[in-house]
Amino acid sequence: MIPMPVVVCVLGGWCAVYLADTALKSSSSLKASYEDWLTYYGLTVSPFHMRWQTALFNRLFYSWGRWKPHLLYLWFNMGMIFGIAAMFGSVILLGKTLLQTLSQMLSESPAGQNDQMLQVVVPGVNLPISQLSYFFTAILISGVIHEVGHGVAAIREQVRFNGFGIFIFIVYPGAFVDLFTTHLQLISPVQQLRIFCAGVWHNFVLGVAGLVVLFLLPAILFPLYYTNAGALVTEVAEDSPANGPRGLFVGDLVTSLQDCPVNSVEDWNSCLGKIAVKPQTGYCIKTSVLQQLSYPSRGFKRLDGTIECCNNNSLTDVCFSYINNLNSHQYACLPARKAIEASQLCRTNVDCRKDFVPSLCVTPSLENQTRFIRVKHPPQVDMLFVGHPLHLQYTVSLSSFVPRHNFLSMDLPVVVETFCKYLISLSGALAVINAVPCFALDGQWILNSFLEATLSTLIVEKQNRELVGFLILLAGSTLLAANVALGLWVVTAR
Repeated sequence: MIPMPVVVCVLGGWCAVYLADTALKSSSSLKASYEDWLTYYGLTVSPFHMRWQTALFNRLFYSWGRWKPHLLYLWFNMGMIFGIAAMFGSVILLGKTLLQTLSQMLSESPAGQNDQMLQVVVPGVNLPISQLSYFFTAILISGVIHEVGHGVAAIREQVRFNGFGIFIFIVYPGAFVDLFTTHLQLISPVQQLRIFCAGVWHNFVLGVAGLVVLFLLPAILFPLYYTNAGALVTEVAEDSPANGPRGLFVGDLVTSLQDCPVNSVEDWNSCLGKIAVKPQTGYCIKTSVLQQLSYPSRGFKRLDGTIECCNNNSLTDVCFSYINNLNSHQYACLPARKAIEASQLCRTNVDCRKDFVPSLCVTPSLENQTRFIRVKHPPQVDMLFVGHPLHLQYTVSLSSFVPRHNFLSMDLPVVVETFCKYLISLSGALAVINAVPCFALDGQWILNSFLEATLSTLIVEKQNRELVGFLILLAGSTLLAANVALGLWVVTAR
């Protein structure tokens, strides 16, 4: 569910704005001056919606729209082709997403939700509060670039440009351009397509640019940061199982998890994923050491069928299972750190017969989803973690970039990397959603212009072409609404 503090803050803020706006417009002494003030600054206030429009940037837009006309002609022609392809592609993508959502609802399992290319984003639910600044900044930049595309294309096609503006709807920021409608209606359908497709085209280009920056980030930051040396710990949550005197600290460089080498954050996540699904790894211990460290204890079965043989409530002892030379399954309660210190990993006793010293492969006897993980972060002593690998993954923040100098911030590469990821995701999503043939979106105007450009000879009557367009828009709007409604239900009701 959506956190109540978020709901209260949003509703309370909008109620205060709406009540103040209503009070000022109802006041006989303040109404005229208040409305003049709104008009002068280009402000408009309505329930859950506020917008600002200005002509300050008109000269800048006109300079862009008249720069290299032939180059802009080629640029927006590419955008037109992309926009038409995106219109058809968005319908296929929404259809696939809807089927995935329905399948997920029927299976009553949240698994697979992260595999969907499109997801409804609700701040405080599936969007961490700590990353709201990335989200809103990226969506605002994506919206501005989208509208810049429309504005420049309109000026290129000799359509009058009235102004540019920014709005806030509930909590989501956006942008818009004001074009002279009469001019839009007088130009040809192909010219209209160049204008209407320019927004999604610019969003696609912005997403590709973000992808290029993300891919080249190690090279861009190479003079200041180096990579492929490990995963640098940047934050450890207070309630993290890795928090403690023998745990991880900010600035530690993790180099391996068990026998899985870690050279980057991707390796860290991949190793934890493999550890979670694979059987627990064992450790080679000399028979003499095993006899010396173990002490008599009576084992008992847990609810999941696994054996627990440590009943002294110690935080340092772990129950290990092993097969002795008589092929008998045995259990021993051992001090974990002393038992596995400098031990090699193994799966069976055969793996421990490399030396001529008698050794056995002992495996931690833990609950099914629990894992015993040795985390190497030299020069510190190895951290021994017992728990679900996801707890370690979600409570420790890391970076693949290691500062070359002490005065450099460890967070800078993480900030740039995270922002690029948000920009790629949101700019791409804005391109897909706006391309959908749906009422009030760019897809409506793209579809209408496309039908006029392609069906005018096949369907002579304009009224019949409009009917075809209306039916397609109705289907596209229903498809989008179904995705949003079911997506919201999946995100907030579980």
